[in-house]
Amino acid sequence: MAEPQPQMRPPSGLFPGLPPRPVYREAHPIRSGPLFAGLGAAVVWFILFGTLGHDLATYAWWTIVAGVTAWVVALVLGFLGDRGAATGVAIASGLGLSIALALVAARWIMTDNWPLW
Repeated sequence: MAEPQPQMRPPSGLFPGLPPRPVYREAHPIRSGPLFAGLGAAVVWFILFGTLGHDLATYAWWTIVAGVTAWVVALVLGFLGDRGAATGVAIASGLGLSIALALVAARWIMTDNWPLW
C-alpha cells in the first residue's frame, strides 16, 4: 500500500525559485465533541467512586482505584477507539487524582500524620 502524498500549497510568489512546501495533516485529529464526552464520562466516574469513601483515607483510595481504571480505559481508547475521548478521560483523571492528592497533603500538613495508612 503506497503512502499518500502530502498536499501541496500553491506558491506565494515571494520566492519564485523554491519548490512549494508540503502541508502535513494529522491522520486522526482530536475533535472537541469526543474530548468533552470523555471528560464528562470520567468526571462522572470519579464522582461515583469518590462518593464510596466515608472519610479522607477511603476517598483517596477509591480515587486511586478510579484513576488507575480510567488510565487503563484511556490507553484502550487511545489504541483501539477514539483518541479524543481518551484525551478527555486522561485530563479528568489527572484532575481528579490531583484533587485527592491535595486533600491528603493538606491533612498530612495539618495533623503531621499520613492519612492513607
